[in-house]
Amino acid sequence: MCGLICTNYHILQEHVDLHLEESSFQQGMDGVQCSGDRELAHQLQQEEDRKRKSEESRQEMEEFQKLQRRYGLDNSGGYKQQQLWHMELEVSRGRMHPSEFHSRKADMMESLAIGIDDGKTRTSGIIEALNRFYQHTATDVRCVWLSAVVDHFHSSFGDKGWGCGYRNFQMLLSSLLQSDTYDECLKGMSIPCIPKIQSMIEDAWKEGFDPQGASQLNNKLQGTKAWIGACEIYTLLTSLRVKCRIIDFHKSTGPSGTHPRLFEWILNYYSSEREGNSKVVSTSKPPVYLQHQGHSRTIVGIEERKNRTLCLLIFDPGCPSREMQKLLKQDIETSSLKQLRKSVGNLKHKQYQIVAVEGALSPEEKVARKQASQVFTAEKIP
Repeated sequence: MCGLICTNYHILQEHVDLHLEESSFQQGMDGVQCSGDRELAHQLQQEEDRKRKSEESRQEMEEFQKLQRRYGLDNSGGYKQQQLWHMELEVSRGRMHPSEFHSRKADMMESLAIGIDDGKTRTSGIIEALNRFYQHTATDVRCVWLSAVVDHFHSSFGDKGWGCGYRNFQMLLSSLLQSDTYDECLKGMSIPCIPKIQSMIEDAWKEGFDPQGASQLNNKLQGTKAWIGACEIYTLLTSLRVKCRIIDFHKSTGPSGTHPRLFEWILNYYSSEREGNSKVVSTSKPPVYLQHQGHSRTIVGIEERKNRTLCLLIFDPGCPSREMQKLLKQDIETSSLKQLRKSVGNLKHKQYQIVAVEGALSPEEKVARKQASQVFTAEKIP
């Protein structure tokens, strides 16, 4: 225990006992110290966990609020509020005279009151102009299939940044309204304004269509900037007794993330009406709604080049009227078609969905499709 040498047994015994007491005391102190260290470590860990959970909750809330803003569900107002705000901004910047502001505001309020689009973003006659162009020009094209007549609608101040789905519905409806096939189910309809389309989708939800989709959008679209996609387009068309289906190209089917199967599907859709060997085939097929993450467009035709490659013809609601009207010139410049033409290499989003119209539904078929929409499933390719 130590180097002490004792000649007396009792002194030695007392000295040894002292050593033993000291050792026992030290062990006890070490135990207390160890217990205290463990308690401190536990408290520090708890504090770290609390801070981490608090930070995770904060980040989750931020992400949720970003998603709400992105998809128009943040209670910041809808079409009317955004249109007025932008027009007031234009007046404050000196780009719009106050008298024009009041005139446009009155026009907007009238349009909203009757539920009909004011037509200020509409361009008609493009399909007919494309027909003429392909008849006389486009020497590199072996054959082109064009949809039935369709008007182009682009986003306005009121729906900039979120209204593409609604504008594509207007395009599709503009074509259906000119076809006898849909006379009975669309009787007396005009092209609705965006708040009216929102109201129509809400009515379809109330009828019982797509309860899951309705729930995700809080059963409310009017007065919001909520985005709509393929499911809402399908729901609205079906509620109007228009027969359609959703096809989901859920993964790429070609090199470098491309979707050649999508192009083949569109070719089959339009080319089923090919007549003879004419270069330009004006079909009676309605345009096709095309959706991908963050945006939607309208497919109005497809080219087959002489080298056998395919090229979709697409109306984009993000393209303003002044650009679309270049296609109405007597001699369309090939460069003007660049905004419409999309090759396989131009469509490389991870996933695409299309809504294709196929005729009218009977009242009984509408009821059956409403029932089927309780659990929404799309056809998948591949």
